[in-house]
Amino acid sequence: MARIRLSALSPAASGVAGFSLGAAAILLLPGNLANALGLLSAGLGLAGAAALARRNGAREREQLLAAIGEVKVRLATNAIRVDSMAKRLDQLPMGEADAAPAKAMLHELTAEVGLLGDLLQQVATTLGEHDDQLSRIEGRLANPPPQPARLAALVPERLELRAPEPLVATRHDPAEAAQRRAAEERAVLISEALAKGQVEVHLQPIVALPQRRTRGYEALVRLRLDDKTLLLPSEFLTTVEERGFGPTLDALVLTRALAIARHLGSKPGDLFVSCNFSTATWGSSRALAALSRILEKYHEHIGNLVIEVPQRVFRTLEPASLGLLGAMSANGVRFALDHVSDLRFDPISLHDRGVRFVKASAALLLAEARGGALADIAAGDIAIQLARGSIQLIAEEVEDDPMVADMLDLGISYGQGVVFSPPRPVRPEVFAEPQPEAAPVPMPAAAVAPPASAEVVEHPAMAPQPAVKRVPFRDILRRATA
Repeated sequence: MARIRLSALSPAASGVAGFSLGAAAILLLPGNLANALGLLSAGLGLAGAAALARRNGAREREQLLAAIGEVKVRLATNAIRVDSMAKRLDQLPMGEADAAPAKAMLHELTAEVGLLGDLLQQVATTLGEHDDQLSRIEGRLANPPPQPARLAALVPERLELRAPEPLVATRHDPAEAAQRRAAEERAVLISEALAKGQVEVHLQPIVALPQRRTRGYEALVRLRLDDKTLLLPSEFLTTVEERGFGPTLDALVLTRALAIARHLGSKPGDLFVSCNFSTATWGSSRALAALSRILEKYHEHIGNLVIEVPQRVFRTLEPASLGLLGAMSANGVRFALDHVSDLRFDPISLHDRGVRFVKASAALLLAEARGGALADIAAGDIAIQLARGSIQLIAEEVEDDPMVADMLDLGISYGQGVVFSPPRPVRPEVFAEPQPEAAPVPMPAAAVAPPASAEVVEHPAMAPQPAVKRVPFRDILRRATA
């Protein structure tokens, strides 16, 4: 006979067994003893059901975590297989135009595998945090905090009559509840739009002063909720980062920026496009590694790409993230220091880490020129100091022509702002894959004349006879009688 395992029983079996024993004791035994044994049996059955439920829940959580780990291992194996397929594709004897669609599909598949691994890691982390919170709650229930001692005697004459609290104080404000529901609904819409990939990129030009000639563009992300609603970064970035979708958004933006860089590479003038990453990505070496894999796949377009790093983040990067930035710089990626809060720079150190641009707001530069204390040198010498380290200073948020004149007085040669052009959407054909060049259509054999041999061309006997021109008889008679 097979052995029965108690852990395999349903939690309801213990409760049913306890109640059955209790009912049998009440029916068979006389007096109060039967009632006591019946209640005891029912209580033991309920306690056993609760214990079995907790054990089954713990076992299911362990199985779920083990399944997540197995899926992560399989994803890593598939990523290795995709990389090997990409290497085999590079070794195949085929033209670049024929291999471009397959390479693009493999690159997107590699990025998706990396993003799925990140999402699984977030699920495992959330489950661990949920288990920790449950253990804390159980500990508080097992050891409740001591309650303050009550009064030794409650004499009715000494009790103070308290006025009843108004009901308004215990109710939630309807306006606040409505705002909370609206915010939750908006967060759900943002998550759904991001999951569907409804991300748009607008470009704002970076011009050279004083000619105002375009030298590059900054890719500014927008999120499309519907045909009439387009959200700015300030309206959805907080929700995206709180829900852990920052790396996903950055991967989408980087893929579109690389498509724009590919388009700019086909034009003269050494144009570039810059893009930003979220705070969550800069704080996660895993997310940076996933983005670096995308950059490695699109290595031929890196020369037209610039990645912007906030100054505060750049100064507090972890060693692993700094190593990834160094690897990107070695592969040809250029960086721009963004969101500058002070103007104290070390051009040599910035250049060694791959920084080629520094973007500071025009208002900050003007405040420093008027006597600020955010730099160790004069504001007019900052651009010269950075230029000695092969770094260009870009004045952003330039709003009007007088501010342009002020930037020229400070020796700044690059500008960005609404005075030059507002951000504009990108044409859809920019993101389209390049079409392979059509092969020349061969001429039919009958239409191709055979090559003339030397004998046919030079031998007088083989030359064709000249055509005889026929003249009408009336013309000959007219000439004779003339």
